[in-house]
Amino acid sequence: MQATAEIAAEFVKLCQQGEFDAAGERFWSDDIVSVEPMEGEMAVLHGRAAVKAKGEWWYANHTIHATEAHGPYVNGDQFAVRFLMDLTAKASGQRMQVEEIGLYTVRDGKIVEERFLFHMG
Repeated sequence: MQATAEIAAEFVKLCQQGEFDAAGERFWSDDIVSVEPMEGEMAVLHGRAAVKAKGEWWYANHTIHATEAHGPYVNGDQFAVRFLMDLTAKASGQRMQVEEIGLYTVRDGKIVEERFLFHMG
């Protein structure tokens, strides 16, 4: 089984290549929990299918101009990734610079939780 540091390095490498979906498909556990800094039905999602659907919603509702992924920053069974995104919300046409930290928890070689913290500039 891979160590957290190895999983983190491979996850970040895929994200740096713009392969966010591939990173999730490879490393999410089937019972992953995803926690977003918001209220509503997408604030906490359970399971691979729900998290994948959240990603599909995200891409359908935003135009992504550029992304960066920095890290990983590893501590025990967790790692963090700093994401920078230049995007436009399709509904409003508003272009935004978003900085987000993803905190990932690994168990048995898979990501069991992803928790996001963000700052919009």
